[in-house]
This record gives sequence, structure tokens and C-alpha cells, in this order.
Amino acid sequence: MNYSASSLCFLAFTLFLIPLCHCKTVQFIFGDSLSDVGNNIYLSRSLAQANLPWYGIDFGNGLPNGRFSNGRTVADIIGDEMGLPRPPAFLDPSLTEDVILENGVNYASGGGGILNQTGGYFIQRFGLYKQIQLFQGTQELIKAKIGKEKAKEFFEEARYVVALGSNDFINNYLMPVYADSWKYNDQTFVTYLMETLRDQLKLLYGMGARQLMVFGLGPMGCIPLQRVLSTSGDCQERTNNLALSFNKAGSKLLDGLATRLPNATYKFGDAYDVVADVISNPTKYGFNNSDSPCCSFGRIRPALTCIPASVLCKDRSKYVFWDEYHPSDKANELIANELIKKFGFLRVNQTGAPSPAPESDPNPTPAPAADPSPSPLISPSPN
Repeated sequence: MNYSASSLCFLAFTLFLIPLCHCKTVQFIFGDSLSDVGNNIYLSRSLAQANLPWYGIDFGNGLPNGRFSNGRTVADIIGDEMGLPRPPAFLDPSLTEDVILENGVNYASGGGGILNQTGGYFIQRFGLYKQIQLFQGTQELIKAKIGKEKAKEFFEEARYVVALGSNDFINNYLMPVYADSWKYNDQTFVTYLMETLRDQLKLLYGMGARQLMVFGLGPMGCIPLQRVLSTSGDCQERTNNLALSFNKAGSKLLDGLATRLPNATYKFGDAYDVVADVISNPTKYGFNNSDSPCCSFGRIRPALTCIPASVLCKDRSKYVFWDEYHPSDKANELIANELIKKFGFLRVNQTGAPSPAPESDPNPTPAPAADPSPSPLISPSPN
């Protein structure tokens, strides 16, 4: 077949106008403070914040970055292993359509839960339904940028993480200020959570989420806050049993959805047993403390959050918990490696992953907090 010069010019011009997507595989993360990378910094009225020193001290330049830890999240570490870029916070002012195509988005918000009412006393936070709504807005932006078909391919090739649930217990069901605490019993509340999560995962599937992992819960009755609120200082057995019930029901839910939804590859990331063993036998894993936070306000317990006036432990790599709620970077690394080993994750993009967290500085200097400003893409509502 022969083409004239004018035909070739027209063809080249037409191809130039068609938006092409040579997109690499990215990830979209939905979660709470265990996965938040900065969204709550931009929720000015939120009481769930990680924007003060010493948060982020072992990550990058050591400045607060919105992570509720001294270093990386579990999702950071798993993504690094798979060659996936670290997605920025949805509310990051630098987020654009090009950034989304290159890196994905993280919608996780400290204090958020599967249920809309969870974490209400934090004032501002994104629950999972709100995060899904923001993801829907993201999809519209990408469709406008590269076209409907290319956008469909982009979102179906992406990886998805859903990591919520602990707040639904600790900052909802187990607190008498919430109606759920007297409306349900332990069994019916877990059932309620699973019914809600099932509907949310179906929504995500309808938006293209084909390769998805839901993180299970660890022994949340053993976090320092739960210990210090008990009379004995031991782990709270009922809280741990709720986590086990959630994991059992969540695994069953994911198996059922993966069977019924075409082309769905769903995994339930349950690391409860190894975390429980770390807490019971910390020296076996290189830790020397598994019952109190590295960052604490002297003998005043619970201090709840890490603040500039807090005192840090001598060696952050030896502590399982960073603050009253959250694991340290080293503990997150152990959890992530357990899940990587369990599922045999392979590299998705043959590109260099972000560098690991730096070595701990034993004598850090407080750093200024980040100056929050809103995202240029979508203005959030409070809940």
C-alpha cells in the first residue's frame, strides 16, 4: 500500500493529537495512619497529625512527612520491593495528572476507618468511602488527560492496597462514646465491618481494581496504648481476639470475592502470628523492647503522640513500637518482609526502587514542621 506525502503528514498529525499512555504500573493506597504519607497534614482541623518532630526522623531528610512513624510504612517497603513508585498523598500540593500517571496516589488518612463514623473525635479524616470518592475524582482527571480506553488500561494494570480496620475497633467499637459500642456485640460488629468492606471492595472493582491486597490486623491489644490502659500492663486479650476475628472473616471475604469477580487477584495480608511472636519474643528478632514506645513523654503515659518535647529511646531499631499506636520503621520492615515472603511478590517495574530509610541518628535535632497548603486538584470535605 502506497501513501502520498500529504497522507503521511495527516497520519502523523492525527497520531500526535491522540493522547498516548506509555504508563508504568503504579499503586493506589487506601488506609489509615499506618499508611498515611501526609494527607492529614493538609486537613487543618484534624487531631490525628504526624507533622511534628520526631516523626519522619529516619526517612529521607529527617523532616516530618506525614508518616506516623520514624521511617517507612509497610506499604512503602512492599512497593519498593516490587519496583513500584511511592505514591504521594492525594492532598500533596504538587499532585498533578502527570504525577498520578507516574506514581499513583495514596489516599490513606490517620484516624480513618472502614466505617464513616470511625474516628469522629479526630474532627477531620478520610474514611474509606471518602477515599474511594476521591479516587473516583482521580479517575475522571486521568480520563480527561489520556482518554477513556487508556485510562481503563492504566487503572486495571495498577496495584491496590486497602489497609484499614484497627480504628474501627480502637477508635469506635471499644469506646463507649460511640453508638456502635452498645449497638453491636463482638461477633455482629465484625459482620457489620465485613458487609461494609465487601461493598467498598466491589466499588473499587467497578473502578478497575483487579490486583488488590487487603492488610489484616496485628495484635492491636498489645500496642503500648492498650497495655497502659489495662490494669496489669499486659496485652488486652479481647482486643486481640477481635483482630483475629477480623482477619478470619477478611480472608474468607477476599477468597469469595476473588472467586466471583472476573480477573480479580485479591490477597489478604495476614501477619498477625509473626507480629505476636515478635512482641512475645523480641530478642529473637533483634529487638529489646516490645511493650513501650520509643518516643515518649518521660513517665507520662499515655502521651498518645510524639512531640518535640518527647524523649527518644537510645536505639530506635531495637523498639517494636515508635509511639503509643504505631510500629517503628524496623518493625514495619519485618512485617513487610513477612508478607513479601508469604506471597512471593515479584518486581513489576524494572526500575530502581526508592532508597531505604537511613541509619538512625542517636542524637537528633528537632526539625520544623511542614507548612500545609491545599491540593490544587480537589478540595476535601471534612469527612
